[in-house]
Amino acid sequence: MPTKAHSVAVAAPHQAAVDAAAEAVAAGGSPADAAVAAAAVLAVVYPHQCSLGGDLIALARPAGTGEVHAVLSAGAAPRNIDVAALRAASDRMPPGGPLSVTVPGAVAGLREISRRWGQLAWADLLRSAIRLARDGAPVSAGMARAIRSRAEVLDRDPGLAALVRPGGRSLSEGERFVQPALARTLERVAEDPDGFYRGALAADVAAGLAALGSPVDADDLAAHEAEVTRPLTAERAGSRWFVAPPPSQGALFLAALTGAPDGTPAALVRSARAAELARDAHLGDPRGGPIDVDALLAGRSEPGAAHPVPVAAGDTVAVTAVGTDGTAVSLIMSVYQSFGAGIMDPATGLIFHNRGSAFRLEAGHPGVVGPGVRPPHTLCPVIGQADGIVVALGCQGGRAQPWILAQVADGTVTSDDLTGLVGRPRWVIGSRELGRQRPTLMAEPGAPEAAAEAARELGLDVAAWPGPDDDAGHVQVARVRGGILDAASDPRADGRAVVA
Repeated sequence: MPTKAHSVAVAAPHQAAVDAAAEAVAAGGSPADAAVAAAAVLAVVYPHQCSLGGDLIALARPAGTGEVHAVLSAGAAPRNIDVAALRAASDRMPPGGPLSVTVPGAVAGLREISRRWGQLAWADLLRSAIRLARDGAPVSAGMARAIRSRAEVLDRDPGLAALVRPGGRSLSEGERFVQPALARTLERVAEDPDGFYRGALAADVAAGLAALGSPVDADDLAAHEAEVTRPLTAERAGSRWFVAPPPSQGALFLAALTGAPDGTPAALVRSARAAELARDAHLGDPRGGPIDVDALLAGRSEPGAAHPVPVAAGDTVAVTAVGTDGTAVSLIMSVYQSFGAGIMDPATGLIFHNRGSAFRLEAGHPGVVGPGVRPPHTLCPVIGQADGIVVALGCQGGRAQPWILAQVADGTVTSDDLTGLVGRPRWVIGSRELGRQRPTLMAEPGAPEAAAEAARELGLDVAAWPGPDDDAGHVQVARVRGGILDAASDPRADGRAVVA
């Protein structure tokens, strides 16, 4: 329930993560502590969607100045990547496997958030995660679905198969699974987070990657640092919205939102489609060359240009936390596709992401693969503010995150029913990542018919899911409005929201 007490509103897609956040707040922790503790637990109990072997992008708004900061801890391609061999093999990056792995940025990102804005000791924030990895946690409904849908991929990797498909049998919802190797890795990270990138643990991570066939090595790990930078921002209807800059696709949220000034479903579909085309034309890493941010923000792409896209659908977790003083964190962590690259190192218990699959192979494209370059990134945390209101917003949803969030953004400022808001039917636009051969608007039952009509006018296919669907996103929102805290967790996931 909303409250005026000095506390923190938190939302996350798994109950154990919210419990860890509440424990951090009870110990005197800040919203940043709550978010980090929750994210660490999710890396244990939601391994199909996030891992210490994945990436992290976040926004943080500390009290006082109210200045919003973007934390980009997205890992780069290895310095020894063989681009010529990749091009000789296919016109697209591998969708999974060792060549799709980039440097994991999650640990550095969590540590940076804790160091800058946390109040509790780093090791204390990992206690719940260590315990759940060591003693076991029940398989959630979402994890059980992911295991069944990815069974063929999981069975190709001995580490993952042993973890979630023992004897060729998928773990069932409620069944307890333990991860002793991951528990030991978490203990080492708790003792020395920098050791994940430069130390004995880094050597073990690099050895595990080499054994799995990845070119990511110790030097690549040592080169990684979380980047803290200024966000992109735009104003609409009296509210100001903040997102992470490239290589995040955050600009596309702003493009979708501001491109639909009347907020109608039809206008939002049109602006989302324009933003999608702009992303496929312009999104990449500024470290690899100039990025046309203005074109991304405007939803502008070359007329008639064809831009083949990656096949990976996104699996991601969002954690949102807001305090009564307006401190806010929106944190997103991910392995990209369900169970990432489909490979796990048995020695460390790390599941590695397949973020490299989002690179492009065509020379001259802003998202082209290259040594030390970060891939175009789907992670899209959002912070919004208006008079007396601060909102932390994020979701699972892969490439569709910008328009998933744009469908609820206005309501997170104005609605008195956040739970009803995040649970209402939604639509997304996509193609191969949704299992469709052509650009398609996929809608849940009850989604506005005007959205489907606008999609048809744009030449998109229109299809419907039979019910609420994971691909429509798992939205998490936390808010302070007039000193009152509130939060909501998407019913499509396994989480909850609390004011702790």
